Amino acid sequence: MQKIVLNGIQKSYAKEPAVRHLDLIVEPGSFLTILGPSGCGKTTTLRSIAGLEEPDAGDIQLGDRTVFSRSQGIIVPPEQRNLGLIFQSYALWPHMTVERNITLALKEQKLSSGEVESRLQSALEMVQLTPYRNRYPSELSGGQQQRVAVARLIALRSQFLLMDEPLSNLDAKLRTEMRTELKRLHRELEATTVYVTHDQIEALTLSDIIVVMNGGLVMQQGTPYDIYHHPGNLFVAEFIGDPPINKFTGSFIREDGVGILQCGDHRLTLPCHVIPTRETLVATIRPENIMISEQEKDGWLKTTLDSVQPTGASTILQVKSEKSVMTLLQPGFMRMAVGDSVWVQMDMTKVNYFDPETEQNLISEG
Repeated sequence: MQKIVLNGIQKSYAKEPAVRHLDLIVEPGSFLTILGPSGCGKTTTLRSIAGLEEPDAGDIQLGDRTVFSRSQGIIVPPEQRNLGLIFQSYALWPHMTVERNITLALKEQKLSSGEVESRLQSALEMVQLTPYRNRYPSELSGGQQQRVAVARLIALRSQFLLMDEPLSNLDAKLRTEMRTELKRLHRELEATTVYVTHDQIEALTLSDIIVVMNGGLVMQQGTPYDIYHHPGNLFVAEFIGDPPINKFTGSFIREDGVGILQCGDHRLTLPCHVIPTRETLVATIRPENIMISEQEKDGWLKTTLDSVQPTGASTILQVKSEKSVMTLLQPGFMRMAVGDSVWVQMDMTKVNYFDPETEQNLISEG
């Protein structure tokens, strides 16, 4: 297992920056996901690693080998980088069988027929497509075609795997199945993997490390737990999470030596280690971290149900008070009526506080 190192990568299109001075290390054998909205620079970063794009500046190392350096004039072509790639489109040859699609690159490497057959059989078994080796892509479902693309990647036995939104063309059920499959394959192959997606569920379920990008910059890098529970800034807090995070802007006051954030109907007691430098702060809390009661509770905020959306395993609720609107996520299929009175209470240990100007989180991770 070997690592991937990017130093000072910059890339612009028609003078419009796509990636701005990116430094990134993908540890050996890890699964790193680059997550962000369209145009954030994630695909440009992946294509630069693959050699399909030439950065304007910076260096790229695969293991102990420099494959790109603008300053040194090093540009190793894609086919010499020992990479495996999967794209959003399956990129299968329609006139070739599953077997030929998988083995074409192996035969071009002049491997023995025995080695090619061994790798073919192993790859087909791993993606559960052994009975389909003689079929053509048109005879396969979308999920099966994507499995062929994965099998082709496996058969190459590359040390580095690059995946650019490989599941976005699949329906919801197949995406769930393929996420499980990709997780298992990564564990078995032990390849250093870079995965690009705009789908936060994919990022949270698959990754060892998530890199959130926006506007060509890294907004935050961390484990899925840290990204979700300790967003480094407001962009990450609002981008990650479905339903979206609740956000309140409030005025900071100090009463009897205790910091209080007055957010409409809410009076939030700030942790002692949060020291505001401004008169206003932004507080956020995830929908699942707000408790609800159909019976009045002392100290809880009275609200009115404005929306009830059962999803099966959980229910999304929207409630209104005099001065605020909140989204809640509750487990189970809840049978509640719009217009009912309910009482809510935040789990104060799960609230994050942000500087409204820098948008940085004022609470340290951990």
